[in-house]
Amino acid sequence: MVRRHAKVVGLLALSLMMMVFLSAFTGYDSGSEMAVVSGKQHPADPELNIKKFSDQELIKKVPGFKNGYKKVNGVTLHYVEGGKGKPLFLLPGWPQNWYAYHKIMPELAKKYHVYVVEYRGMGSSDKPPTGYDKKTLSSDVHALVKELGYDKVHMVGHDIGAQVAYAYAAQYPEATTKLVMMDVPHPFEGFLNLPLLPPPGVYVMSDKERPIYPWWFSLNSVPDLPEKLLQGKQMSIFQDWLFNYLAFGGKPPMTQETKDIYYSAYSSPDAIRASNGWYNTFRQDIDDLKTYKKLSVPALGIAGWDSTAHTLEEFLKQNATDMKMVKINKAGHWISEQSPQETVKLLTEFFGT
Repeated sequence: MVRRHAKVVGLLALSLMMMVFLSAFTGYDSGSEMAVVSGKQHPADPELNIKKFSDQELIKKVPGFKNGYKKVNGVTLHYVEGGKGKPLFLLPGWPQNWYAYHKIMPELAKKYHVYVVEYRGMGSSDKPPTGYDKKTLSSDVHALVKELGYDKVHMVGHDIGAQVAYAYAAQYPEATTKLVMMDVPHPFEGFLNLPLLPPPGVYVMSDKERPIYPWWFSLNSVPDLPEKLLQGKQMSIFQDWLFNYLAFGGKPPMTQETKDIYYSAYSSPDAIRASNGWYNTFRQDIDDLKTYKKLSVPALGIAGWDSTAHTLEEFLKQNATDMKMVKINKAGHWISEQSPQETVKLLTEFFGT
């Protein structure tokens, strides 16, 4: 009897240890399964109310805008639209969603019909197994532009969105009035020169103009591993570090609720896998860039760091015939959130009425 009792206790202890291991490594816990069943909480984090960050609830935070969905190139894309005037398309970056532009959307909507597009792999848009190279992503956006009834649009992109925006303008110059790239270039040969080890000073947070070292380019290119490491609450730790590191002075411009909006958009394994597709196609993007003609449409680069301004300017000088480069002081990487008024001013001056 004693031996049987000890055996049962041992099995129970082993089961408990396995549950703890699974929870720590994969973000799994029994409560998360109940969250999925109830539909009230985020599947990877029971503390997050998923309804609070649904498309239907989130759009209420930006009056005058509405959700839209269109199926193009076999994928359904989610976008947000509002305003009247010439069409202006905004493409967000990683690790954010359409809400990244919420501070500038209302002001831009006074002069333009604004569309913020969650391209393939982002937010509520489809997340298929393939198609995350910038050439394909931009072809999705072009198909959406045509589906919405436009021949020619203004195109703005930030971070990964800037890469998609450039690919759009390069492939479809006849469908692009003007292009704005914020803080990040399209993948080019310079990416291959990024050092394996960080240069001195890149993590000195007291240096407000320190050079930026994008080590996550490599992590996000590793197949399968990031989904296992980062799903659930682990993603919030990763994102918080990024928001701080890429913010001027280490002080990100987002509220905790805004961070939770971005966190909820990327904390599932499927969302991590899809967004990593934007990174593990960088080499293909570099090869595709060589097939594009030099950009003919007017292009504006906007940066928030000295180092990113240098890189973006170098890229535009090599790949655009009519370009201008501007740096917004103290903007950091999160440009439209840190410096919304300056961003709107630059965009409206560049695009006109």
